Order: sequence, then structure tokens, then C-alpha cells
Amino acid sequence: MVKSKFVTQTDMKVGVIGDEDTVTGMLLAGIGHVDGQGKKNFLLVDSKVHVKDVEEKFHELTTRKDISMVLITQDCAEMIRVAVDEYTKSGKVIPSVLEIPSKDTPYDPRKDSVMQRVAFFLPTAMASLGIEM
Repeated sequence: MVKSKFVTQTDMKVGVIGDEDTVTGMLLAGIGHVDGQGKKNFLLVDSKVHVKDVEEKFHELTTRKDISMVLITQDCAEMIRVAVDEYTKSGKVIPSVLEIPSKDTPYDPRKDSVMQRVAFFLPTAMASLGIEM
């Protein structure tokens, strides 16, 4: 008889969707994981990867019970903006979806859902940074 294992806080993982440099850096930092069924918690997006594949991986990571955070580069998030916005509007907290900058594309806080929430609750903070929302 096999014991069933419950996912605890120590079992939670971080998912990553991004360009080669971002994903490689995160994997070298130790967040990469491949389970016994071959499921990975990361997706390396390059010119050969279709938007459909990125969206499918995003949905997979946001529905997995062992993922607590999804890091996605802002240019990849732009590719699947509708899916990212739908997830944000769903009100789910875990996994948290954080948009991060990549070395190829400058960070735009107006497109980041977390920064939009900051602007909603603290509009003067955003204005003091020179960011119009």
C-alpha cells in the first residue's frame, strides 16, 4: 500500500516562462524541477515556440497544486495578455503571477498587474515615480 503525499509549503515550487537567459539563470539558481511524468516547471520561449504552447504552459502552471509562484517575462506575458489578465481577474492568489523584465525588453509597469494594483491603492506613489497609469 502506497502512502499518499500531501503538498505542503516545503513542496511548493516556482514556475518560470521566459527567454533563454532568464530561464537558464533561474534553473542555475535551482528552481528547475522535472517530475516522474516528465512535467517541467519551466518553459524556454524562443522564436520556435508558438503562442499556443506558451498559453498552454501558463494554464498548466497556474492549475498545478505544487506551484506557488509563476515568474513570466513581460514580453512573454504580452504574447498571452488575455490569459494573464483573465487569471488576474479570477482573484486567485496562489499561484501568484509576477511579470519580470527581460534583458531584451525594458520593463513597463503600466502593463504589470501587480503595479496596477499598487496604482489603484496608492496612486500618489506611482505619480512620485513619474508613472502615469
